[in-house]
Amino acid sequence: MYWIVLVLSGVLEAVWATALGKSEGFTKLWPSVTFGVALAFSMAGLAFAMRGIPIGTAYAVWVGIGAALTVTWSMVTGDTSVSWLKIALLVGLIGCVIGLKLVEDGA
Repeated sequence: MYWIVLVLSGVLEAVWATALGKSEGFTKLWPSVTFGVALAFSMAGLAFAMRGIPIGTAYAVWVGIGAALTVTWSMVTGDTSVSWLKIALLVGLIGCVIGLKLVEDGA
C-alpha cells in the first residue's frame, strides 16, 4: 500500500511542477489552483508512504518519478526538445528508481 501511494504521489509531483510552470508566477488562476491541490496531495501521500518506507528511499523514488514524468510530459507537449541523450538519461533515472524499490524489498 505504501508503494502505491508513493508512486501516485510522484505522479502528483509531476502535476504540480508542470502547473507551477504554467501558472506564470501564480498569475493564472487554474494552473495556480492545480498547483496547490496537487502539491497538498503529493506531500500528504509522501508523508504517508514514509510510515512504511525509509525516508531516503521514499524521497528518492518520489523525486525520480516526478522528475521523469515532468521531463517526459514537457517533451511530449513540445515545451522541451527531444534528444536520444535525454531519453537515455530518463531510462537511466527510471532504472535507478526501480532499483531502489528492489533493493528496499530485498533488505
